[in-house]
Amino acid sequence: MDGIIVILSSPSGAGKTTLVSLISEKENFINSISHTTRKPRSNEVNGKDYYFIKKKEFEKLIKNNEFLEYAEVFNNFYGTSKKPVLENLKNGKNVIFDIDWQGTKQIRQQNINYKIITFFVLPPSKQILYERLSNRDMKDKLIASERMKEFYKDVKHWKDYDYVVINDNLNKCYQEIVKIINDSLSGKKIDYDKNFIEKHIEKITL
Repeated sequence: MDGIIVILSSPSGAGKTTLVSLISEKENFINSISHTTRKPRSNEVNGKDYYFIKKKEFEKLIKNNEFLEYAEVFNNFYGTSKKPVLENLKNGKNVIFDIDWQGTKQIRQQNINYKIITFFVLPPSKQILYERLSNRDMKDKLIASERMKEFYKDVKHWKDYDYVVINDNLNKCYQEIVKIINDSLSGKKIDYDKNFIEKHIEKITL
């Protein structure tokens, strides 16, 4: 049986990277590691968190059509290598992605013959998001403010996703995502309250 693609996107600081790590570890998903031109944060490891490469090298990969998707985010490039993803799917392994809305759109447009389930992860409140961004390895409040501006743009893309989840409690959010994946694969009816999500989005974008 072929593998499936699961995509998690979110505004910066909503916790999608932690959720992706949890799902790949506990549910035996292959974590798709992106290439990026940005500098590593102090806790990041090359080849585990990202493949950190120079802009010139990234441009060469674009030219050779080696990316399944790529995008420019906060003046840095991010992209997913096509070959390992397709090989894993063909071998029946499920692959999980931590990418933004631009990358998600590109993967959907590729018309690859594998099931894709997409999730948009939201923070419980604007205040919590700002705190998470300010506590990051960047201490700089200016960067947190920049990312808050970006948050308003990113959040508009929630409608392009199959499901939206609120990361108020990490374990609860993880369980919700896994349940939706399993129900979707077994053809069960999924309990998903779109009105509740719309109200939450109104609340956090005021």
